[in-house]
Amino acid sequence: MRFLVPRMATTKKIVTLRPTTTFEVMTNSFESNPLIDRLPKHLKQFIKPQDYADYTPINQAVWRYVMRKNVDYLSKVAHNSYLDGLKKTGLEIENIPNMYGMNRILKEIGWAAVAVDGFIPPNAFMEFQAYNVLVIASDIRQLEHIEYTPAPDIIHEGAGHAPIIANPEYAEYLRRFGEIGCKAISSHKDYEMYEAIRLLSILKEAEGTPQNEIDAAEKAVEDLQNNMGEMSEMAKIRNLHWWTVEYGLIGTVENPKIYGAGLLSSIGESAWCMTDEVKKIPYSLDAAEQSFDITKPQPQLFVTPDFAFLSQVLEEFANTMALRKGGPKSVQKLIDSKALGTIELSTGLQISGVFTNVIEHNGKSVYVQTVGKTALSYRNKELVGHGTNTHSEGFGSPIGTLKGINLTIEDMSPRDLKAYNIYEGETVTLEFEGDITVSGEIITGSRNLQGEIILISFRNCTVKHGETVLFQPEWGIYDMAVGKKVVSAFSGPADVNSFDLITHVPSSKTIKAKKSEERSNLEELYREVRNIREGNNNNDSLSTIFHTVKTQHPKDWLLSIEIVELLKDKNEPELMQEVLIHLEKLKENRPELNKLISNGLELIFENESVN
Repeated sequence: MRFLVPRMATTKKIVTLRPTTTFEVMTNSFESNPLIDRLPKHLKQFIKPQDYADYTPINQAVWRYVMRKNVDYLSKVAHNSYLDGLKKTGLEIENIPNMYGMNRILKEIGWAAVAVDGFIPPNAFMEFQAYNVLVIASDIRQLEHIEYTPAPDIIHEGAGHAPIIANPEYAEYLRRFGEIGCKAISSHKDYEMYEAIRLLSILKEAEGTPQNEIDAAEKAVEDLQNNMGEMSEMAKIRNLHWWTVEYGLIGTVENPKIYGAGLLSSIGESAWCMTDEVKKIPYSLDAAEQSFDITKPQPQLFVTPDFAFLSQVLEEFANTMALRKGGPKSVQKLIDSKALGTIELSTGLQISGVFTNVIEHNGKSVYVQTVGKTALSYRNKELVGHGTNTHSEGFGSPIGTLKGINLTIEDMSPRDLKAYNIYEGETVTLEFEGDITVSGEIITGSRNLQGEIILISFRNCTVKHGETVLFQPEWGIYDMAVGKKVVSAFSGPADVNSFDLITHVPSSKTIKAKKSEERSNLEELYREVRNIREGNNNNDSLSTIFHTVKTQHPKDWLLSIEIVELLKDKNEPELMQEVLIHLEKLKENRPELNKLISNGLELIFENESVN
């Protein structure tokens, strides 16, 4: 779900929240936001270019309708940061945002934005946030899904997420959430669920998807939901993200305001969520256990008293994660995930790989094992000579204390080490608690910045657990990690440069709107009305446009709304009445359009009667 936008010539927009927008064309080069430049390669793989020319006149009309409705309605029910943020982030009512312009303005508040193709994996999504980069699905919902779409789109993320990050307190919560969330350990079923939900959202948003395909995709999601097993860290923190960043309310249960992007971008759900039909619950760590259905309106929402409380709950959750707890259970989470992860020992040594085994003794880890490419790091930087080329077939090491010795290796002074024959050139047998033995000739040792031994290398080495051989001399040099315990375990590598992480290929791609002669003709009518509104065409053609859309595109409703808007200040009562009658008939024939048409007319006439 990409491709990094290079430096290129672009236009400069002067953007305001006014009914009309002026464009200033300039021929200067576009300077990429430095936050995008510093992204690691494995995140850049998700970025795709925003081809602004792909947005059609109907797309622009959809954006304009939603934004006009949102600015009008949300000014009453959204957190006060929303309208302020619209201005600060350069979002405009009249036009779908250009990513280049957004980045120029977001730079001023310490953020950037990139375009992606629909849903991306949760870890990657959150890691972007950790770098202060907003991920924006550049597609836009179809007119048929103008109130709500299960697929992420530029309305949801551009008009939903972007304005709120102008609030510094909330922006820091979002960054911190990404920093912690990208370390959450997934289960092996989480990725299956991501792919299933991605496919379902694409099929539901796509035009003319056969119902049997949607039914099959819904069943696949339902089957996975019923067989996920114990909820993973990623599943829980994804829940917290959903009930705050996406669907959060702020204030009191009796009088909440909206700040979640999913609500801010849904003209249907933003109104419905304020009714008594949606249960309001005080936000707490319990939200981590509350799952959600992304394809349906939410039956309950959580209310935080303020943005600071969000950060408090996030830290409470982080305290439950393997990231902070460590120990054998944390290593077991990595084993169960069957994915690349990292453990950190008490010396600061980090082991990154796919973990396959942890041996326990008295509730402590005494041996860990990876399989395949493994890297050793310290403070998130790979140790020289200990990358995946050196440890290409896995890594195993004892952890803990030596049997019968109160002093751990990491706490030994040079004199202590020599006293126990842990010294270059000595042949030694180290007996660890848990019946782990390491026998061989010490070659050398590596220390951390505090002077603690973090790694000891042996030749002619044999490692055993009881009578089971874990390493034998003919396998080469044996590198033994030093640390009395596992203090942390988290998803992904310690040093992102240690592994080739450019591997993501989604199983599904977003489906573009179908092109046809009828659709092209309708797009041209929308273009003509847009040109009239911008003063580039004569108003006299409105009658011709209306009669064309009425006879050749009888199901379309939004263009007639835009024609009414242009006719309001013109002295053509007969044409106005004809368009209003047509809209009333559409409401009768298609009841699902009733609210959309009424809302559109209310925006035009405010408190005036439209009949």
